[in-house]
This record gives sequence, C-alpha cells and structure tokens, in this order.
Amino acid sequence: MFSRDTWNEIFETIQKNKLRTFLSGFTVALGILIFVFLFGLGNGLINTFDKFFQEDATNVLYLFPGKTTLPYKGYKSSRRIEFENSDLADIKKNFPMFLEYITPRISRNKLVKFKEESDNYNVTGVDWGHQFAEKTIIMKGRYLNVEDVKKKTKHAVIGRLVEQDLFGSKNAIGKYLDVGGSVFKIIGVFQDDGGDREERGIYIPYTSLQLIEKNTDKIDQMVVAFKPEMGYMGAMAFERSLDKFFKDKKFINPEDQNGIFIRNVADQLQQNQQFARVLQIIVVFVAFGTIIAGIIGISNIMVFVVKERTKELGIRKALGATPKAVISTILLESVFITTISGFTGMLIGIALLSSLGESMAEDYFITNPFINTGVAISATLLLIMFGAIAGYIPAKRAARIKPIIALRDE
Repeated sequence: MFSRDTWNEIFETIQKNKLRTFLSGFTVALGILIFVFLFGLGNGLINTFDKFFQEDATNVLYLFPGKTTLPYKGYKSSRRIEFENSDLADIKKNFPMFLEYITPRISRNKLVKFKEESDNYNVTGVDWGHQFAEKTIIMKGRYLNVEDVKKKTKHAVIGRLVEQDLFGSKNAIGKYLDVGGSVFKIIGVFQDDGGDREERGIYIPYTSLQLIEKNTDKIDQMVVAFKPEMGYMGAMAFERSLDKFFKDKKFINPEDQNGIFIRNVADQLQQNQQFARVLQIIVVFVAFGTIIAGIIGISNIMVFVVKERTKELGIRKALGATPKAVISTILLESVFITTISGFTGMLIGIALLSSLGESMAEDYFITNPFINTGVAISATLLLIMFGAIAGYIPAKRAARIKPIIALRDE
C-alpha cells in the first residue's frame, strides 16, 4: 500500500494534473485558513471584553441615585434621590453576609497647585476599599486607610501622571498640594491599568471632602463589593436585594426604573462573554461551511479522477491488481493532497493571527487574536478525515469496475 511504486504513481498523477491538484488543494487550504483566522478573531473579541473588565474588580455593584418618574406613598414624581452616609451604615448592617467592603465616591474637579505648577484634576473622595474596586497599584508610599477616613485627615494619593505634571522627576511623597484651596499631604503615588485618564486623578478621604464642603453627609455614588465565592447567581440575588432595600428606604415606586440605578459588573461581564461566544459560534459555523465546501470539492475532483482513469484502472485489475490496491492508490492521493494543503492553510492562518497582535484593538475591538494549537490541529485532522472519506467513496466505486467494462470505456 505504501510502496515506492504507489508514491511514484501519485506524484506522476499530480505532475500531470497540476491545475486540478492546485485548485483542490487551494480550496482545502483556504477552508482551514478561514477557520483558523475567524476562530482567532473570536478569541480576540473575548480578550477585549476580558481586558476591559479586568481593569476594575468584577465582584462589585455600582449604585447611582436617580430621579423618580412615578409618584409613591405621597411623594411626587421627578424627585431627585440622594445618598447619605447613613446609607453606607445601613448596607453594612443589613447585608453582612454578602459584603466584602463598601466605599462611597464623591467626585469633584478642582484646581491643584504645587508651587508654580498647577492644573485641573478629578479629585475623588473615597474609603479604603476603593483601592481594590479600581485595582489601584501603589507605586510609592501607601493608600488611604481606615484611620485616614475616621480622622478626616488631609492626606492624598495622586496618580502617576499628576506627579509627573506637577513634580517632574522629583519624588512627590511627603510634599503638600493645594487642592481647591485646601492643603493635602501626599502619602502615595499610584498607577492604574485604566490608562492616562485614571492616572490623572487624586484620591482623598471622603470624610475630608465632606468636611471641606460645609460638613455635608451627601455622597455621589456607592461601590459595594460582594464576596467572590457567591458567584454569578449570588451577585444577581444581592443586586435584587439592594434594589428593593433602597426603593423601600427612599420611598421609590417598585415599578420605577429611574429612581436608583445599579450597575452589576458581574452581570455585564457574563452578558458580554456570552455575546462574544455566540459570535464565535457563528464564526465557527461559517468557517466549517468553508471547510465542507473544500471537502465537497475534493470529492468532486476525485470522482472526476476516477472517471478519467477508468481504462487505466481496468488494465491494472486485468494485470492482477486487487480492489484493495486500487482503493489505496486513489485514497492515498486524496489524503496526501488534503494533508499538505490543510496544514499549509493552518500555518498561514496562525501566522496571520500572530502578525495582528493589538493592531485591531482600537478600531475593531479585537485584542491579541489567537487560536489554541490543539484546536487548529484538530480542525485540520477533521478535514483530512473527511477528505479521506470523500476520496474513499469514488475509490470504492472504481474498485468494483470489471476489467472488461473498464477497457471498453472511451
């Protein structure tokens, strides 16, 4: 079956039919190339979603006050909801089984000065847990702690680019900043994977910011982190509980969707990952369609090959060739073309994906597209297997041809 004569015959057949061989091989290679490329792009889309959500913690709920649209219990519609410090205490008191940490956020844009240098920056009043919610990385010094919040200290943690803007190459730790007319001591410098916008921010204790603003107890929003072991279903249950609790507390109609907003990062991540996987499934179906087209092409070509070589096969059978020998010759040719073409297409597809890197991230939201080598090889082997089947059917038909009939064929 694998004799030198058989291989010589296969190569001679290929040599005589270069165009036919090229077209059949090209169809197979293109099918695998498209499969590898599209599957890799699907993985790149998932990478983009993962990268977007990995910039911050995923076990958090963001609570935003809104404006009511429905009257409720004597309260008119169009009432603006406000969060207060007591809301933080109520969450800690009523949901200890869910809670990992909680932090308010009060954001202000302020003019910040250091000697002759100044610029406008986003100054955010937070609690110690905000470091984990934003995945803030401390480069120098430390982050705000419980004592800073409790004692309303004038301490500030500044972004890497704030230090660069105001201090140049000098170390900012221990220096004092004028933040909107109040003096704060720099205790830390941070960096953030979120990019330049995040690193041009300043964090101070929310209690200190409230003290500056006439000792108010109002807060803009709350970031509530739940225990990661709760999982997706636990996060959804916690969201529903918080929504009901605050609608009851703030006298918001249960049907009013605008009184309070809760952004569940775990739910958003789940939805986006599902969306990306659905797209990838669609991509896989399209790619497999191309592969099937290649298989059909191989089958059609092998039918033509058998028809073209009917007289030759008849002579071989007359000289004593067994049906098995006839089948093996035709089948081996089909498998050989499919294998070479399939792996060529696979390697080209992998090379194309590797060359893309992050070049498509900004315009097409495709980050580092890739395909697992095992998946690519499995798809190629599957194509080879079907290519063998496609070649076996006409080969078996050829083996059944009686020599006398084959010799009469024109």
